[in-house]
Parts: sequence; structure tokens; C-alpha cells
Amino acid sequence: MENILYAILVLGVMGAVFGAVLAFAAKVFHVEQDPRIAEVRSALAGANCGGCGFPGCDAYAQAVVLEGAAPNLCSPGGSKSAEKICEIMCLDNSAEAKYVAFVPCSGSSEKAKKLFEYEGPADCLAAMRFGNKGPKLCQFSCIGLGNCVNACMFGAMNIVNGVAEVDREKCVACMACAEACPKGIIKKVPYEQKVLVGCRSTDKGAAKRKVCDASCIACMKCQRECPHEAIVVENNIAVIDYDKCTGCGTCAKVCPRSIIHPQKIYVQD
Repeated sequence: MENILYAILVLGVMGAVFGAVLAFAAKVFHVEQDPRIAEVRSALAGANCGGCGFPGCDAYAQAVVLEGAAPNLCSPGGSKSAEKICEIMCLDNSAEAKYVAFVPCSGSSEKAKKLFEYEGPADCLAAMRFGNKGPKLCQFSCIGLGNCVNACMFGAMNIVNGVAEVDREKCVACMACAEACPKGIIKKVPYEQKVLVGCRSTDKGAAKRKVCDASCIACMKCQRECPHEAIVVENNIAVIDYDKCTGCGTCAKVCPRSIIHPQKIYVQD
């Protein structure tokens, strides 16, 4: 019995000594954290989506305070988060452009010709293993099996007639969809851009006609008719210069394949 009590006493003394040592070490080696990090962290949306380019909200908050990262990278938080961060960091809160994801493909189930009928799991990567670029003949096309839909945490992606489409009002431009797309076809575009080219194939026009009825055939009508010289055909595909484009829609009206799409722009009060 005495041995047990003695062992307990020894352990108690050792615990007290080690506790004192740890407390002393914590004081000696303590690194003061800038209180603004916690403030910036609380100003974020907390989605931990990685759309800011950092591995989570904590890392982004530290980068803002310690590395001078831009205050407007939190897409889910939008302008409200940016305003709070600018206030915390005493920065100029200039208006920043809003971006959204865009899928440059018009090859719907009715328009895109098939290479084979896919009957496997609803996974774009799995479909690519059966064929070089998926079940559609166009190697640039959206496979449309929903990897992007599953990756989007904001319900902004949907599959419509075999092609992924973006709900621009729900999209926060975190680009998780782009990372999930095995073809890498989803890109970020300005929300305010009123017209976008729904094709990305760089094949020649004759080759495109054989594989898809909704492809850019590089006819150059859009380039000739644009009153602002904002659209040109490069590498067999129409490309819009967003800085020159006024959104007049002339290119969309003259496109014989109807693959230049006017976008709905919602003006917030």
C-alpha cells in the first residue's frame, strides 16, 4: 500500500514539474499572432472552397495579413467580405469585377455526334477511359456526366441536354468545377460580359461539321460584322476581346451556327 501511495506521489510531483516546464516553454517560445488574422478570418464566408488560391479560409486570412494577399479573393463572400477586409487592413476598397464559371461548349445531345454509346458510371473520367476523349466525336466537347456538378458546393452547375451549364447567379467563381473537369474546359469569365463563344474546338471548319452541328466553323462572319473589332477568328475559333466588346450582340445575330450566346446580366440595386 505504501508503495502505491509513493508511486502516486512521485507521479504527481513529476506531473507538476513537467507542467511548470511546459508553461515556462510556452511563455519563452510564444509567438504573438497578429489579431487582424482572426478578424479577417471572421470576415470570410467560411466555405473553405479554395477558390481564393489558398488551402482554406485560415490560410487565406494569414496570407492577407502577413503576405499582403488581395482582399477580394473570397468569391463566396463577395463584395461584403472584401469591404470588411479592406476596413480591417486599412486598404482602398475599389470595386472589383465579378467573375463566373463558363462552359464553352454547345454540343448538346441533339447537336453533338456520338463516337459510342456510353453505359458506364456517371463519371466523366470513367467515360474518357472507354474512348480517347469521351463518347462524343468532338474531342473538345463537354462529356456531360456531372463531375463538375458534384464538385460545386453552391448548386451552380447543372447538366442540360448533355452539356454542363452554369447558374450565373449562384456561381461564386471558386472554380472547383474546373478542377473536377477531366478535360479542363471550364474557364472563368467576367460576369458583366454580355456575349460568350460556346465552342472551343480548334479543328478546321470541315472537320467540325462532321462531329457537331453546334460548332464554330471559323466562317469569320462575326469578325466582319462586329462594329467594335472585338471578335476575331484565331486558330479556327472565334475569340472575343472583352475589353473591346460592348455587348451589342451583332456577332450572335450573324453567327450561322448560333454558338455565340447572349448572357443575362442582373443589375443589383
